[in-house]
Amino acid sequence: QVQLVESGGGLVQAGGSLRLSCTASGNTFSINDMGWYRQAPGKQRELVASISRGGSTKHAEFVEGRFTISRDNAKSNVSLQMNSLKPEDTAVYYCNADWGLRRNNAWGQGTQVTVSS
Repeated sequence: QVQLVESGGGLVQAGGSLRLSCTASGNTFSINDMGWYRQAPGKQRELVASISRGGSTKHAEFVEGRFTISRDNAKSNVSLQMNSLKPEDTAVYYCNADWGLRRNNAWGQGTQVTVSS
């Protein structure tokens, strides 16, 4: 099993920055990809960014150039640096890990990000 705990959400004005962090515990050696998803009220959960164990990254078009995902395998940690935040970035952000040979999914509890205009 893999457990994920997020931190770093909060309230920020438009144009500001926040950094989200997620630390994994349990069978961390079996983690493959890690990523960040978000879900705004009334909307489906969507992928924000992902990173492989080797460090290859993917960012959604709507955050390209503003958000950066990074990972520290030694610390079992994945971070999301969010700059130039917009009100439409307001959502609950979830950390995700894909682990094991069967590509099981683990989710964090979510952290609220609110961007005021």
